Amino acid sequence: MKSKYQMNQVRKQSRALALFLVIIGIVLDFNWHTKLAQAQPSDFPALWSDKERLSKPDLSGVQRLRFLTTTDFPPFNHLDATGRLSGFHIDLARAICAELALAARCQVQALPWSELESALAAGDGEAILAGIAATPASRERLSFSRPYLRLPARFVRRRADASSPVASLDGKRVGVVAHSVHAQILRDLFPGIVAVPFERREAMLAELRSARLDAAFDDGMRLAAWLGGEGSCCGFAGGAYMLPDMLGGGMTVAVRHGDETLASGLDAALQQLSAKGVLSELYLRYFPVSFF
Repeated sequence: MKSKYQMNQVRKQSRALALFLVIIGIVLDFNWHTKLAQAQPSDFPALWSDKERLSKPDLSGVQRLRFLTTTDFPPFNHLDATGRLSGFHIDLARAICAELALAARCQVQALPWSELESALAAGDGEAILAGIAATPASRERLSFSRPYLRLPARFVRRRADASSPVASLDGKRVGVVAHSVHAQILRDLFPGIVAVPFERREAMLAELRSARLDAAFDDGMRLAAWLGGEGSCCGFAGGAYMLPDMLGGGMTVAVRHGDETLASGLDAALQQLSAKGVLSELYLRYFPVSFF
């Protein structure tokens, strides 16, 4: 039979063991949840290969890196409640400058859209960060970085139907903006769908919200903004359609034609910002409803 002293020692050891297991359990639980959080895939698609290595060119001769943008394209570039220039592009410009060690020589200036290219040509800026499309025609006037963001096409449906496969839309009425590239995509890739064209996006989405359409097909970024506001009735259906041949290669930074040194520097900076998760963080900050 154990003595009172031995029994007390057993109790102490049991309590110590129990405390140890609790601590281990907390640590394991923390690590498990940490791993789960880290394992969640980012909604922002990778635009750069992990195996690709870009070297930064010598930009020591750059006296200033002035980004030209506009104020009328929220959430990319706009004036906030205090009149301060804000948005995805503004934060991206600062991140690029920091990555290139040019933060002290970095500026962002807002101009009307129609004046951006002429200001760049006149030497009033070094780059345009405003979503100018890199097309064969624009490449005759400008040089471009590689894309930092792609804009897919998406379907939206009322929440009760959002989880249904896109194939279930055959024979159904789907709204689309008339004469748009999305109307062409809908006609070419989804011939079984009954396309309902609208002259105005707002009218199309109002019809969907009122259940007079079965779905709408449009630019994913614009639809995400609507879903985060007036479109709480609805959700994305199916996946994201990238289709670069029809929707373009994505949003890029424009520089003066032939300024390949700066374009290469922008590419190197954007690659590093992607690898470090900065592009993903900016995307999630300004687009809480992911359009991918």
